Amino acid sequence: MARRNLNDLLAFVTVAREGSFTRAAAALGVTQSALSQTIRTLEERLEIRLLTRTTRSVSPTPAGERLMQAIGNRFDEIEAELDALTELRDKPAGTVRITCGDHVLHSVLLPKLAPLLREYPDIKLEFDVNYGFRDIVADRFNAGVRLGKTIDKDMIAVPIGPPMRLAVVASPDYFKAKGKPKVPQDLMEHQCINQRMQSSGGLYVWDFERRGKQMNVRVDGQLIFNTTQPQVDAALAGLGITLLPEDELMPYLEEGRLLRVLEDWCPKFEGYHLYYPSRRQPSPAFTLVVQALRYTNARSELSSLS
Repeated sequence: MARRNLNDLLAFVTVAREGSFTRAAAALGVTQSALSQTIRTLEERLEIRLLTRTTRSVSPTPAGERLMQAIGNRFDEIEAELDALTELRDKPAGTVRITCGDHVLHSVLLPKLAPLLREYPDIKLEFDVNYGFRDIVADRFNAGVRLGKTIDKDMIAVPIGPPMRLAVVASPDYFKAKGKPKVPQDLMEHQCINQRMQSSGGLYVWDFERRGKQMNVRVDGQLIFNTTQPQVDAALAGLGITLLPEDELMPYLEEGRLLRVLEDWCPKFEGYHLYYPSRRQPSPAFTLVVQALRYTNARSELSSLS
């Protein structure tokens, strides 16, 4: 029996996952025309169309979807096993891919992982800055970073930072002109800076809690952003009130450029966690990343608040 060309199958899996010949060619390190020819040759050999091509996208046909289900995970398993072989080397090696937000990347991940990179020059890190809830399994990430309360139960979650707290802030000029809210309901009378959630497409609902009483407020205002830094900039410009993690606002609070209100309505909660599938065998490189990022005092700090 003639052996099949596994490179052709890998090319097909990559195109199907990327939904684009351009992105797949870049991932594989080949030209787009060569990749197109590879897929045509595979389809001719199998005598069935595997991909539906339009001017804007590429998607698997029913036959292509069946082939993807059958072999896609096999390539992932092979790649994982090859990464695991690095434990037999003198020093771990391989690429670890993490999806996260930009603030936690700069404030936590890079500072903690810089010493690891210097000690293990064969380890590579790839970061995907994204505010949506990426499917790390389907998108082939080793791990993601989210707040602890938003992680699926079937994932392993490792705390990488202390408990967090939200802060309601605006500029001194804004509060001088509009007054300060005394309770969360007062926010409905103010210009609030909203954030559209990439995962759901809806606006973020501001959550508050005091003495066991929880309250949700749907605020309104002239500005909506999908990332945090523009919200900070707008608040500094006196354009409204924003609600963000206090660690992103601390420099401006200390300088007096932003003032905080409703502090007693903003309790601490679980901070950033690194999460990854429980069923995936971690490579030695990934294990070192987890060890470097792990924050050991998060549970005790939270329990001390109760």
